[in-house]
Amino acid sequence: MINVTKTFFPPLEEYQKQLQRIWLNEWLTNRGELVIELEEKLKNYLSVDHILVTNNGTIPIQIALKLLGNGGEIITTPFSYVATSAAIVWEHCTPVFVDIHPEYLTIDETKIEAAITEKTTAILATHVFGNPCNVEVIENIAKKHNLKVIYDAAHAFGVTYNGISIFEYGDVSTCSFHATKLFHTGEGGALFTKDAELQHQLFYSHNFGHNGPLAFHGLGVNGKISELQAAMGLAVLPHMETILTERKRVVGFYIQNLNLDKIQTLKIRENTQWNYSYFPVVFKDEATLLQVQKDLNAQNIFPRRYFYPSLNTIDYLGGQKMPVSESIASRVLCLPLFKELSKSDLVRIVEILNSNLC
Repeated sequence: MINVTKTFFPPLEEYQKQLQRIWLNEWLTNRGELVIELEEKLKNYLSVDHILVTNNGTIPIQIALKLLGNGGEIITTPFSYVATSAAIVWEHCTPVFVDIHPEYLTIDETKIEAAITEKTTAILATHVFGNPCNVEVIENIAKKHNLKVIYDAAHAFGVTYNGISIFEYGDVSTCSFHATKLFHTGEGGALFTKDAELQHQLFYSHNFGHNGPLAFHGLGVNGKISELQAAMGLAVLPHMETILTERKRVVGFYIQNLNLDKIQTLKIRENTQWNYSYFPVVFKDEATLLQVQKDLNAQNIFPRRYFYPSLNTIDYLGGQKMPVSESIASRVLCLPLFKELSKSDLVRIVEILNSNLC
């Protein structure tokens, strides 16, 4: 069976070596030695000043919205995983959708200002499939209208834009370290900010509001990652160069061998060093997508309709028409992409796709 992705498992002995440290320390959670070491190594790897590693990739968005959303309207994209918009509703804010760019698939920055009202407090935009938003325009708009900017960078581990980490943009950036991501801790995520004061707020917010064991700064939740999760991250991180090289190989094969005259692929924003996180293709219509999916499934190959549906069509989020997002969502399919994908499997996938692109 070939799924859309496959979790990278580091050599078992390398994970066991990290686990042995936990047993020796007799410390499982509450920011032990491995969590602190992981944060330091990630700061060095990503070239960022501040990072707070968390227990999943959704709690960072919720914490950011709790601190910066203030119960207001949040301008966001309809083309993202449901967690992006669900977090807005969960934190008692109101999502206001803005349609997407038809090639980059990120929020269309030219439509943001028209959606701003006196109730708008923040922009929450997604770097779709690791492809950066137009951060310069977004942040200029935010400055003009005194808004906060949160980036859902769940797919963007290791991405740089204009030579710096994509996590350095916005008031807060968030990432997912879920098992399906190219860097992972099994379950996990992270918060990033350049602001030391805001970093302090993020920190106590992810730890029940604690300021030391007996005092509190304010409201908080449990967003702490465990030593077991950190152990996985420490075992995976040394293999990132190999993971990225192999994913680049797979993407290169698709680009060289698919009939690109008949399908649309993701347009990567200029000045971006991409991370090969996903390989979406957009078909001419949904019928073609469904036929391709059926033919691939018959060969035990399982791509994913990602992102589908367009979030504005979900009952508790809907009401606003988003024609570009709705069209793309109905026609986009993410092809299998992971380190171990063999050339023979890639040949099969490409042959099935091309045979349907008449």
